[in-house]
Amino acid sequence: MSEPSSSSNTAREGSPERLEEGAIQKPQQRDVEKAGLTPDVVPNGKAERVGQAPAPEDADVIWVEFSPDDPGNPFNFSRRRKWATTILAVLFTAEVAATAGAYVPGITSMERDLNVKNHELSLLGISIYALGFGLPPLILAPFSEVYGRNVIYIFCHFCYTVLFVGVGFANNISSIIVLRFLQGAFGSTGSTMVGGTIADIWSSADRGPPMALFATGAIFATGWGPFWAGFVENNTKLEWRWIQYIQAIYTGAILILLTVFLKETRGSVLLTRRAAKLRKETGDQRYRARAEAERATIPILIKNSLTRPLFMLFTEPIVTVFSLWISLLWGFLYMLLESIGLITELHGYTPAQTGLVFLSICLGALIGNLTNPIQDWLYWRYEPKKGPEARLFFACAGALLFPIGCFIYGWTAYPHVSIAGPVVGVTTLMLGVYIIYLAVFNYLADAYLIYASSALAAQSFSRNVFGFAFPLFVEPMYHNLGYHWASSLAGFLGAILGVVPFVLMFYGKQIRARSKLSIELQKMHQRQQEQREKQREQEQAQQAAREPSKQQ
Repeated sequence: MSEPSSSSNTAREGSPERLEEGAIQKPQQRDVEKAGLTPDVVPNGKAERVGQAPAPEDADVIWVEFSPDDPGNPFNFSRRRKWATTILAVLFTAEVAATAGAYVPGITSMERDLNVKNHELSLLGISIYALGFGLPPLILAPFSEVYGRNVIYIFCHFCYTVLFVGVGFANNISSIIVLRFLQGAFGSTGSTMVGGTIADIWSSADRGPPMALFATGAIFATGWGPFWAGFVENNTKLEWRWIQYIQAIYTGAILILLTVFLKETRGSVLLTRRAAKLRKETGDQRYRARAEAERATIPILIKNSLTRPLFMLFTEPIVTVFSLWISLLWGFLYMLLESIGLITELHGYTPAQTGLVFLSICLGALIGNLTNPIQDWLYWRYEPKKGPEARLFFACAGALLFPIGCFIYGWTAYPHVSIAGPVVGVTTLMLGVYIIYLAVFNYLADAYLIYASSALAAQSFSRNVFGFAFPLFVEPMYHNLGYHWASSLAGFLGAILGVVPFVLMFYGKQIRARSKLSIELQKMHQRQQEQREKQREQEQAQQAAREPSKQQ
């Protein structure tokens, strides 16, 4: 049951560790605005500046908030429910990652059936899917603030599932390209929104394993998709159309699971619904959730969602270099979807045998997941001293593993060398990609706090633009430079950008101190921690005062 409170009470939406909209105070707001950004939400009395009617005066409002032990607070869900929610969301992540690569093995039979003469058009089907992950999430994200994550998940997943049928029945390559873009657009919520769902229900202290599972789903499934699709393509009675139909079947099954078992996790939306229910049941219009008074209008939210990530991408050095680094790695991941087929051609492999080689991507993700608890331990040991930079111990190792893996992959690409060489190379570089991918998410979240979603959206946009571009020049690059130097080029670029975590490990605090936005957010975080600590002490004192009276 929610706790209607007087307007003087401190907002309790979410966990103690989480910076929530209702907790932003006016002095802090001004500090952040000086840094050049305006939050998605505004403090009481400021609503008119984003096109809303002013919030009622405090005396006329009964704020509906979560009590500390409220079972309706997503942070108070049972661990079983939290893990069930996390697994369901990560299934969506894994689906959309698998779809990226499952398309590749079927290209040969698709070109034959549709009489495709231009091979580059077929390859565009790989790239255009990644492009669909770029802008649409920036437009869809604001709607989750108003309507909740659950309705966005269900709607987007339904469209994503139906589009498999469209691709399977397509009779020309143009239709496939358009449908693949739409699949990426609707499927993008399975990648971009899942991190938010995890943040909704897990405190920062417990978020490591769920985020590791999220990263594992994203990387593992990228290899799993072409693995099983290779066997389908190898069966002349099935081939490329059945690759689509099979995905429609299992994504449809997961859609049913999401519809039945996945519940809303966004705290502000749950409180808004409670306030509306109280107004309806009591007839008292004073019941309000803080999000109702502080939330901007949809057009303003969309504008902020589109502009803020780009602003941070070009003005925040940490966001810029991290985005460039992970974008290169992500681009090479999409290159692998095509180049592995080129390597296995040297060995005369069938589509099914080529699919087995893609399992090396899965292996890299699994090893990363198994070793991640060590990084979590290092983080909790050194975070008080190093701050967000404690997230980067393993990222330094990942920075070394990626170029090493690229060189192994490139220089074992000979017909007379066992395929085990490229497999070891792919496993090594994908272990590096996994480590870096997870580190980027965690570090940006810690460094930018309430603007974490914008920082992550910036790197996601950049990452998927690279994912779009790289597959378009894979074959020309491998044919012109040779298999060995093409992969080595990625290794050299990875080695250059690999200095990023080492620099941040030693100078990250100083670099963040030069960012007006980052330093003001850290000050806000510290002030709010102090406020929460005082509130806890007051509550404990009140509880202690009540206990003797009960005994009497």
